[in-house]
Amino acid sequence: MAHERKRLMTGRVSKNKMEKSVVVEVERRVPDPRYGKIVTRRSRFHAHDETNECNVGDLVEIREHRPISKTKRWVVVRVITKAMEV
Repeated sequence: MAHERKRLMTGRVSKNKMEKSVVVEVERRVPDPRYGKIVTRRSRFHAHDETNECNVGDLVEIREHRPISKTKRWVVVRVITKAMEV
């Protein structure tokens, strides 16, 4: 049985109030279909964070995974940069 490559995305953690879960916001820049102007689109993904190491504002890499719960289909692979503490 062949395994296909899983999708990888990079985004910022927008919420981390759940146990072992985070919400990651991924931005992409696409041209407007009518006018052609480049606009920013955002998608939000619930991701599994096994070690609870992610904080709001962290830049993380997430990978597609089998369904873990009703809304979680992504897992945090690594934290690229930590958010600055105030």
